[in-house]
Amino acid sequence: MIEEKKIDEKRQGEILSIRSKSKTLATKKMYLESYGCAMNFSDSEIVASILQDEGYSTTKEIENADIVLINTCSIREKAEQTVRRRLKNFLKIKRKKPELTIGILGCMAERLKTKFLEQEKIVDLVVGPDAYRELPKLIKELEDGRKAVNVILSTEETYADVIPVRLGNNKVTAFISIMRGCDNMCSFCVVPFTRGRERSRDPLSIVNEIQNVYENGYKEVTLLGQNVDSYLWNNGLSKKEINKLPLQNQKNNINFAKLLELSAKKCPNIRIRFSTSHPQDMGDDVLYTMAKYKNICKYIHLPVQSGSSRILKLMNRGYSRDWYIDRIDAIKRIIPNCGISMDIITGFCSETDFDHNQTLSLMNYVKYDFGYMFKYSERPNTLAQRKYKDDVDEKIKSKRLTEIITLQQKHSLHNNKKHVGSIKEVLVEGYSKKSKDFLYGRTTQNTVAVFPKEDIKIGDLVNIKINDCTSATLLGNKY
Repeated sequence: MIEEKKIDEKRQGEILSIRSKSKTLATKKMYLESYGCAMNFSDSEIVASILQDEGYSTTKEIENADIVLINTCSIREKAEQTVRRRLKNFLKIKRKKPELTIGILGCMAERLKTKFLEQEKIVDLVVGPDAYRELPKLIKELEDGRKAVNVILSTEETYADVIPVRLGNNKVTAFISIMRGCDNMCSFCVVPFTRGRERSRDPLSIVNEIQNVYENGYKEVTLLGQNVDSYLWNNGLSKKEINKLPLQNQKNNINFAKLLELSAKKCPNIRIRFSTSHPQDMGDDVLYTMAKYKNICKYIHLPVQSGSSRILKLMNRGYSRDWYIDRIDAIKRIIPNCGISMDIITGFCSETDFDHNQTLSLMNYVKYDFGYMFKYSERPNTLAQRKYKDDVDEKIKSKRLTEIITLQQKHSLHNNKKHVGSIKEVLVEGYSKKSKDFLYGRTTQNTVAVFPKEDIKIGDLVNIKINDCTSATLLGNKY
């Protein structure tokens, strides 16, 4: 059991006091742009908080900014190409406004390090994911004419005491980071090299942040981690140190299932989601906790990457096809109405037609609600790049990806049709992209529903009668 106590209220009061003064004294403006996973968007809110305490305010207009920061992703080559194109646009603005500072944050900064400054000379500031506290110091170094770069990975940093500045527009949903880094050395992935080893955050600070966002009007939080199921806390010890403890001393360990339960009990009036899970670490205890508490959303994003055990082994995923199917069966048995989504990479090194068909057959077995599907792109310095040959022809990759996307659209439509005629509780998040006369929100299963505005307000929890659907959306009216 966790000892109940108030969590660093004095420190929070100091931060809020400084922030209040900073707002009144703010003389400089920052423009933040984020790409990639939800963790990057959460990190941008941490950056905004750190710089706001230094007198910066946020702006949505690049032309008004004194500093432009782009939070980057390195998971795929396409993501880095998008960032480079965006940087070229920023440079056009800088030619007209030479005093503008351009900084690159996140995974791409960590991967390329000083190359941005010394070779490409396209940015002024390079800061990795664990060095955001150093931003004020680095900006000062830049003003003094020195190079400003910090990309040293930490084994301790979690930003647990930083109260993020919420940058989202709807003030309905919020991201909360519960851990950082990843210990799963998937052969295709750069994340362990750009975000470092796993370290979990104090559970009390997490619960406190959930309570804080609820008190500020938010209705839902998403708990974030590269692999939330490996969350583990015991008075700040590393996972390696925890595993060395005598069994009797491990009774105070807080794993992800216990964190979920603590959060659900302490904050019963806010919806709780989480992302991302890893099949090798997801235990039944997490599933039973989800089933027990109504405010824990019945949705799991469970990346599979491939339906072939041979390819999964090459990917170093740590599980087989049969193991993954066992986890799917457990989810459907313990939480029968759970929404399930996936990630799939097609065209990985040496993938054959048989391997591809194994992926299609797994999809037919699971019938995911939706998913994120990509062609394999080789990432520098990964095990796959160093030891395997990227030998699947691009045309074959594209053909297989099209088949996967087509099949997933079929499954999504099949699953959505099952909801037609039912009543779904929906958290309203904003206006429909097509018309201000319609709103959209999500069910507990993370399915998007669109419905006429009527007297409904953003942030409401409403019952919607589902009358029709597409493969991506439920359509209905207030019940």
